[in-house]
Amino acid sequence: MGEDRGKYDFYIGLGLAVSSSIFIGGSFILKKKGLLRLARKGSMRAGQGGHAYLKEWLWWAGLLSMGAGEAANFAAYAFAPATLVTPLGALSVLVSAVLSSYFLTERLNLHGKLGCLLSILGSTTMVIHAPQEEEISSLDHMSEKLVDPAFLSFAIVVIIVALIFIFVVGPRHGQSNILVYITICSVIGSLSVSCVKGLGIAIKEAIAGKDVMGNPLAWILLLGLLACVSTQINYLNKALDIFNTSLVTPIYYVFFTTSVLSCSAILFKEWGHMGAGDVIGTLSGFLTIIVGIFLLHAFKDVSVSLSSLAVSMRKDERPAANGVASHYELLHESTGDMEDREMGLPFDSVSRRNGAMTSSLDH
Repeated sequence: MGEDRGKYDFYIGLGLAVSSSIFIGGSFILKKKGLLRLARKGSMRAGQGGHAYLKEWLWWAGLLSMGAGEAANFAAYAFAPATLVTPLGALSVLVSAVLSSYFLTERLNLHGKLGCLLSILGSTTMVIHAPQEEEISSLDHMSEKLVDPAFLSFAIVVIIVALIFIFVVGPRHGQSNILVYITICSVIGSLSVSCVKGLGIAIKEAIAGKDVMGNPLAWILLLGLLACVSTQINYLNKALDIFNTSLVTPIYYVFFTTSVLSCSAILFKEWGHMGAGDVIGTLSGFLTIIVGIFLLHAFKDVSVSLSSLAVSMRKDERPAANGVASHYELLHESTGDMEDREMGLPFDSVSRRNGAMTSSLDH
């Protein structure tokens, strides 16, 4: 019975993880459709600081879809292991890319598809080889982790970077560089995940009958979560409004996953017990992510596809074949000329001598 129950829970978690990716991937499309409708109406766009999307039902449908996806993802961890649930989050990238090609008429070139694949593979490799987090049983234990000097330094750096990007880099380069707004969402997202984990512990304690409402940490975590989520929503909307959805989704996934893994490693001291294989796997995954991001961002304006490659290869083959044929013809002609010269040399000399003799006789 225990083995059957374990299989049953495994498939429940698998179904929840897959449905989470579908909901989250679809939420990007719904939000983008809502923002495009507002742009056609002439409303101030989110990328320019407007908030008219709050009156668009498609945008709210996307938000609800993302909420449902996050809830399903949270529930999946209760049934399936994290090594299964977390990598399956990459499916949202594929869902968003496929749906955007059908509903938003957005296309990824060959470099973008390869970059998307490499980004997913690299992120999945990092998650698989990442160490398991330390178990935290209470809010008191969580508070000890949060005041650790290493995590405090990380949180301060994250906040400073986010403020610099919001007030300095964003106004100058936010409209032209896709990484600006996504970086803000990602680094703030690492703190929001920490808040979610803390609130999860608070909910467990509340269910167990402990007094959570009187604990200041629970309220600090709740306010921190609201601030982080509102910031993420604002700048993710700007990124979706300005740039191609098929580019925003995978880059955001890669940056967000990397930020969360880094935050978890610092907060829960996960890297101390890593083996050599896990270290190599993590570094390899990170390098794969860098290559994927480069392919996605550096060649996004280059129109390259498998069909165009096939056409160009055929065009290259034709001049090469013609060149070989013409070279063969020239070689054949030159060989024939040499043979003619060799055969005609005595007659030419005789005719020249006869001409000379004739001319001398004429004289």
